[in-house]
Amino acid sequence: MITEENQPAPEAAPADGRKWWALGGLALSLLVVGLDLTILNVALPTLATSLRASTSQLQWFANSYNLAMAVALLPGGLLGDRFGRKRMLLGALVAFGVSSGFCAFASSAGQLIVWRAVLGVGAALLIPLSMSVLTVLFTPEERPRAMGIWATANMLGIPLGPILGGWLLDHFWWGSVFLINLPVVVLALLAVLWLVPESRAERKPAIDVPGLLACAAGLAAVTYGLIKAGDAGWGSAEALLPIAGGLVLLAGFVQLQRRPKQTLIDLELFRARGFTWGTILATIVTFALFGLMFTLPQFYQAVEGADAFGTGLRLLPLIAGLIVGVRGGQPFLPKTGPGPLIGTGFALLTVALLIGSTTGVHTGYGFVAFWLALGGVGVGLAMPIAMNAALDQLSPERAGVGSGLLMTIRQVGGTIAVAVLGTVLNSEYRDRVGEATKRLAPQDAAAVARSAGYGVTVATQKLHSPSLLESVRSALVHATSLTMWVSAGFAFLGVLAATRLRRPAPVTAPAAKAPESTGDLLNAAD
Repeated sequence: MITEENQPAPEAAPADGRKWWALGGLALSLLVVGLDLTILNVALPTLATSLRASTSQLQWFANSYNLAMAVALLPGGLLGDRFGRKRMLLGALVAFGVSSGFCAFASSAGQLIVWRAVLGVGAALLIPLSMSVLTVLFTPEERPRAMGIWATANMLGIPLGPILGGWLLDHFWWGSVFLINLPVVVLALLAVLWLVPESRAERKPAIDVPGLLACAAGLAAVTYGLIKAGDAGWGSAEALLPIAGGLVLLAGFVQLQRRPKQTLIDLELFRARGFTWGTILATIVTFALFGLMFTLPQFYQAVEGADAFGTGLRLLPLIAGLIVGVRGGQPFLPKTGPGPLIGTGFALLTVALLIGSTTGVHTGYGFVAFWLALGGVGVGLAMPIAMNAALDQLSPERAGVGSGLLMTIRQVGGTIAVAVLGTVLNSEYRDRVGEATKRLAPQDAAAVARSAGYGVTVATQKLHSPSLLESVRSALVHATSLTMWVSAGFAFLGVLAATRLRRPAPVTAPAAKAPESTGDLLNAAD
């Protein structure tokens, strides 16, 4: 094991305009990370033909990215604390760019799965490292605004993915959905290289190899099990066994972290009320947000007949509301503290989801756009302020470890959300559509029960049955309504949990020295 070594920490960058340009470069890189979560969905039919991919391989085009992210988020922050956050950021951007190029020119399904996993590792390093840099670049007074920009960039890519992906596929070949990352990565590289000062922990954290292996294996097993639970059901052995094994490994990992000088995670962080509740609240809002992002694309495509590009356009009210929420909450934060604003955001999200649960087969888009924008405002209020509440408890010394821990918990929470909400949606849909499938041939009945998308295809293209189409759409609407109720329940838990968050106590930063050469440039500019 590598022993600890004293290493002075650099002081924060001065307050000038150049650090906001640096944040802009980081925000661009976060935008493509979010894009890659959803942009591939619109290319799956093309990939099935071009790469002769099976259904299982199509699923792993997305799952390999998510699985790699879940495993690499936590050590990503630690590596930045030890070897330098700027250095690791540059390496992560290079890895993200190179793997994007290899994904674009993959000649087989296996190659694409492998390079998507490498892409996920690069994304996993970018997220906590860019977040930890905020503690170095910005003062506590500036940090809420910076976190609002960071969180907005992190979230905007998810709904923008189908829009951009649909447009690219209409005009170019499928590899363009990956090549779009390259110019953004180049801009981000230049911004980090010239504008972000190097920083690292005052004392180099030890690399806990047993803990690292236990954590990686545990997170991989739990995430894999949750992915399978969304497909095969919670009672299936292929879901329960990896989840149980992963939880055992993670329990052993926590015990390993109780040993002296183990720093893969800092358990002392959970003694800080702001970090604990900020992390919990950020995870809850992620869960509730996935209630929207998971169900609405299926609703738009199956009920309204929209294609992927049209689905993305219909999500624009969510983006507009998100921006309003982020910008609208910042002026009130110094007066009210984080708790009331986060609680208000969750309340708006709860109301939006409850209104959304009343959406019917023949509901006009104006009604959907209204509650979707309202939900966006709620997310925009709650998410960045909750994350900033956790970040406020991190001194530059613990920025990487703490950011990695926060984002790992959020990522696992999002995976749980997809598994839970997928189970709710699929089971309710199958129950509702079951009566309509009794008169169908077995293969047609199985296809209709598999998903609403398959049901629409069978009803419109094979059987030409308006009554079956109406049954499929009605079943999906009922399933979507139930999913919204579950998400609203979690959002209401956020309202209650927000009352536990108090104004953060000021963090005493460790002794500092002058930053390295890039930071000196910023000092000279001041």
